Amino acid sequence: MRAVIQRVGEASCEVEGKLVGAIKKGVVIFLGVGRVDTVKDAEYLAEKIVNLRIFEDEKGKMNLSLVQVEGEILIIPQFTLYGECRKGLRPNFMRAASRNLAEGLFLRFVELVRKKGFSPQQGRFGAKMRIGVENDGPVTLILESERCREN
Repeated sequence: MRAVIQRVGEASCEVEGKLVGAIKKGVVIFLGVGRVDTVKDAEYLAEKIVNLRIFEDEKGKMNLSLVQVEGEILIIPQFTLYGECRKGLRPNFMRAASRNLAEGLFLRFVELVRKKGFSPQQGRFGAKMRIGVENDGPVTLILESERCREN
């Protein structure tokens, strides 16, 4: 799985002009699912993301986690994170998971985050979405779960 995490002051997601998710201080997680991903990948990323120390403490150092600041979470499914652009000009999505696998693991990831004490907002799987993001920092990180399979 691949996740692009953005620390935000606020963020929102609209589908067909209707608000489906909105948060204040926290993170937006753009989540892509690969062909070989499993629940283990979702577990690894959920644990890692909620505990990443990417929020500033009283001294201005990134020393606090989402748990510690009681931040909010907006999770957006984004298969384009598996777009391969090395050859040609059109992205190839052969490494992205099938719709059924991707949707199942996306929903499992949302549930894992929920079990960690959060009330995540989410985009709609397979829908065309309009995402509003007010970056804070900006702080943007890319995480991949591939390493969790090596351990």
